[in-house]
Amino acid sequence: MDIDADAVDAALTTTRAVRRRLDLDRPVADDVLLDCIDIAEQAPTGGNLGSRRWIVIRDPAKKAALAEFYRHGAGRWMTSAAERLAGSGHPMERNMASSAHLVEHLAEVPAIVIPTILGRHDGSGRPGLFDSVIQAAWSFCIALRARGLGTAWVTAALADDQAVKELLGIPADVTEIVMFPVAYTIGTDFERAPRHPAREITYFDGFARTFESGPNDPVMLADGPGAVAEIDIDAPPAAIWPVITDINMNAAFSDEFQGAEWVDDGPRGDRGVGASFVGTNFNSNFGEFKVPSFVDAYDEHVAYGWRTSDMDNPGARWRFELEPRPGGTRLRYTMKLGPGPSGLTMAIESMPDKEARIIARRITSQLASMQRTVEGVKEIVAARLEQGS
Repeated sequence: MDIDADAVDAALTTTRAVRRRLDLDRPVADDVLLDCIDIAEQAPTGGNLGSRRWIVIRDPAKKAALAEFYRHGAGRWMTSAAERLAGSGHPMERNMASSAHLVEHLAEVPAIVIPTILGRHDGSGRPGLFDSVIQAAWSFCIALRARGLGTAWVTAALADDQAVKELLGIPADVTEIVMFPVAYTIGTDFERAPRHPAREITYFDGFARTFESGPNDPVMLADGPGAVAEIDIDAPPAAIWPVITDINMNAAFSDEFQGAEWVDDGPRGDRGVGASFVGTNFNSNFGEFKVPSFVDAYDEHVAYGWRTSDMDNPGARWRFELEPRPGGTRLRYTMKLGPGPSGLTMAIESMPDKEARIIARRITSQLASMQRTVEGVKEIVAARLEQGS
């Protein structure tokens, strides 16, 4: 049988968490749910054992009870967050509003489906029960999407597992995994979510090593080798922004970078995109050397970056990105080598047969400094917040 890859890809990339667009008035037939469960049961399972069990809840009183569990589990916090963020433009504003809507209307959905598995997780951290049910739960979501239905992945309502077991008569040796509020969707025009491209989060032959293309074997500078360092900080982007835009901050954490001085403001008369500075560096191979740098990203509280040597043909590209997270921010620090001339290209030209080894050493060195930098930023921000409290 030929598989329509485009249709499969469309289902996989547009199956969203649906909350506000659940049609609370349109009935959902049991046969539709059973078809979706049949499909979900084709998912892989450990030992090829059929240990998944599915519960469909339609009884209004039981749906109301589950909705109350949800409200007590996380719903009050979600509702409070939605009210606090309303009209603020915060990146989490829409998500919190959507979650609060589900809290208020969970009891009204046509059906609630809870996949469970026979057994209890032993808490050891080893692969076990969950690797035999999560994939089936996701297959259920995809099957719903293919039929014009939607759902959301809800776990907070199951936090009080004893109360859930008592309500639904679930034995003690059975584990509830997730709760799905199921309904037809109001419209089916769901789109891809914003996500990092694969090449930014896929690492080859070692953690946090990236390539813009390839990589070839052996690795070449033309592959665009790079590195990533990330850390979660318990602070809003606005508190981190002044630290990452200080061009001398990195000097405290780098083995090579000594400091920098501004040379020219950008075309808008500020130190945004187009502004330039000169960094002073030192290493044992080249001694002290100066590197001109040009700001190429300045999106306040979102991204700050620069290119070295030449704006159009840089020797390296550096960037800080701030991603809001519940309770704080994820700081992402990236570096990409090339394609233009630099000390690295000089070393490669002198020893072309060792290009891959030279690149590997450079990435290893830079990655260590980058990791120290993001950890240092976290410490600086925490200290400033403490001083200001």
